[in-house]
Amino acid sequence: MTAAPQLIHWTENGVELSARWRSESGMPAPKRVVVADDRTNADVAYRLACEGTALLWRGDFQNARQLLQALARRADPKQSKPAKKGKPAKVPATPTEAFHLHRQAQSQRARTLAMLLIPFEADYTIPLRRAPEVKLACNEAYGRGEEPFITSMRELLGLIGAHEWRRTGVEIPALNERIHPHYGVFSPVRGEYVQLVADAELPSGTQLAFDIGTGTGVLAAVLAQRGIKKIVATDQDQRALSCARENLSRLDLQGQVELMETDLFPAGRAPLVVCNPPWVPARPSSPIEFAVYDPDSRMLRGFLAGLKDHLTPDGQGWLILSDLAEHLGLRPREELLGWIAAAGLKVIDRHDVKPTHPRAADASDPLHAARAAEVTSLWRLAAA
Repeated sequence: MTAAPQLIHWTENGVELSARWRSESGMPAPKRVVVADDRTNADVAYRLACEGTALLWRGDFQNARQLLQALARRADPKQSKPAKKGKPAKVPATPTEAFHLHRQAQSQRARTLAMLLIPFEADYTIPLRRAPEVKLACNEAYGRGEEPFITSMRELLGLIGAHEWRRTGVEIPALNERIHPHYGVFSPVRGEYVQLVADAELPSGTQLAFDIGTGTGVLAAVLAQRGIKKIVATDQDQRALSCARENLSRLDLQGQVELMETDLFPAGRAPLVVCNPPWVPARPSSPIEFAVYDPDSRMLRGFLAGLKDHLTPDGQGWLILSDLAEHLGLRPREELLGWIAAAGLKVIDRHDVKPTHPRAADASDPLHAARAAEVTSLWRLAAA
């Protein structure tokens, strides 16, 4: 059953109005809405947004973008005023506390910035002066338009950014090609984990592999380029399967890869089973975050628990996993090793690589200590 669409209500020129509310992040429709335009002061807008009052924009579109930037500056902790004398800022006692405080601040910032709203016509036209053409970006994310709606300016900018990523793609050195992520599908910008899969020695004579949670299809493409004749790539997200299908077709690898909608494993056994689950065991705050956060390590534990029953006698399971969760105190190494042993598996080898993304060297990042110590590993597992 499809849930009934949410409505957003407001009063304009003395008339009570309503429209469909849309939010890919799962944010509920704001309960309090006021009309705003080019005369709206940024300080007033920020105060209203912090109080939970949304601003439905009726002015110039480019001015709305500038207002959002002004709100972001006010919401950025780096730009906030220093603590008053005698009230030093709270220093987290543990990396775990730092992580939860950071996520809490991120969530509050996102809610505040999502209070600037933009109207849409049914055909994805924005009825504002100097509004851009965004029909293609909206079609890619939402599908065919059906009725007028309202969403946040922040979500719209995310759609536009995702469209550009999809159009230009991400360079993958391990493939010597580009992968084009779709909206809502995790982008393989962390190229070091892809390189691990490209460099690890394949089990002898491997002609079949399973790629569990394929996403953009990048790991399936790497395995296909390495000469494996058939890869069964699974995912339970339709956006991911559509994205993988398009990427594999663009790389002319669709003949080697079978895509399957399922949770974790396909039927049967393979000499190689690869999985790159979300790395952080925490609750996602929106559906899009399921590629990053794995509540209670559900996917990781499910992969380990089912791996032995899907390997051929001499087969290997390749688990690609960052140890960031360990440095944040969210999952100790002993727990991971315990799950491996309980699943009837053993570690036969491990390949490690340090991350190269900019945040690992950003000392101003609240999680810098954990990011600087992070290592991404390819665990080669076999039946014990």
